[in-house]
Amino acid sequence: MSARAADWDPRQLPDLHGRTYLVTGSNAGLGFFSSEQLVRAGAHVIMTGRHPNRLAGARAALQARIEAETDAGAATRGGTAETLLLDTSNLGSVRAAAATVRQRGRLDGLLLNAGIVHPPRSRTTTRDGNEVVLATNALGHFALAGALLSTLAARRGRMVWLGSMSTSMWAYDPTDPQLVSGYTPWRAYVQSKVVCTAVGLEADRRLRANRVPVTSVVAHPGYSTSGRTRGIRGVNEPSRLGRFVDNLQAPITQSKEYGAWSLVRALVDPTVEGGQLWGPSRIVRGEPRPASPGKLVRDPAVGERLWMMCENATRMRWPFESARR
Repeated sequence: MSARAADWDPRQLPDLHGRTYLVTGSNAGLGFFSSEQLVRAGAHVIMTGRHPNRLAGARAALQARIEAETDAGAATRGGTAETLLLDTSNLGSVRAAAATVRQRGRLDGLLLNAGIVHPPRSRTTTRDGNEVVLATNALGHFALAGALLSTLAARRGRMVWLGSMSTSMWAYDPTDPQLVSGYTPWRAYVQSKVVCTAVGLEADRRLRANRVPVTSVVAHPGYSTSGRTRGIRGVNEPSRLGRFVDNLQAPITQSKEYGAWSLVRALVDPTVEGGQLWGPSRIVRGEPRPASPGKLVRDPAVGERLWMMCENATRMRWPFESARR
């Protein structure tokens, strides 16, 4: 690791003035705290979510927190945030949001964070006919990244896919990615993260092969829980029981704020390289460092198979040629 990488301080990011980032699932959890950290460093952040009132409330909470710190004398660099409706489970919503971003014409990074962490007990499909966990966590992000590829390329930008340490612990090969049979909530979650990670690494291979100046990286937050995270009205409001249970696991957990460190570093650190996986230094918690993807997700044959599945499910072909130009 270079000296620059070793000296990284997640509490003091480099100046991000003039940079624009889009974060999916910004109204709570990792997406909210990633957005906050980017804005604190001077970036303009497009906060996205599917619920307009929750999204507006999250933006207001973010701004209030930064203003309070500024009033208290904390050093902040005065970034800005706006909101954009985007439901990653709905391909029509993805296309509409991407069209809006393309019209604005400036995008330095894409944090593909939104997702379902607690899947439904029984298999559910979206209006597009896709299994809802796969659609929300992976397919919508594949379609969004493809639709914004040329916009990212114009700024030599970066996309970060949200992985999970679960993909190294449970080697579920998505031979049935839509889980037409054998559905369980946990399998749906882990398989969706296998798809995110394998496709994120496959994206790097294809971007390099097509000489598109966009970097694809995967990051995971370790074991980050709401009960270890400060309460913010409308953003993070765990129950007393939730806090009690999460605090019992304190040695192996961390807050959502700290979990966002790996995501933000993967997005903005200039030393990060395409095809890398970043996560906490102690796997479940800690400051961000490079990590090793599991054998399944780094297999190019698996990546190619899942890429084709994403293309077919979303009817999206990434525009490599136009992005290269």
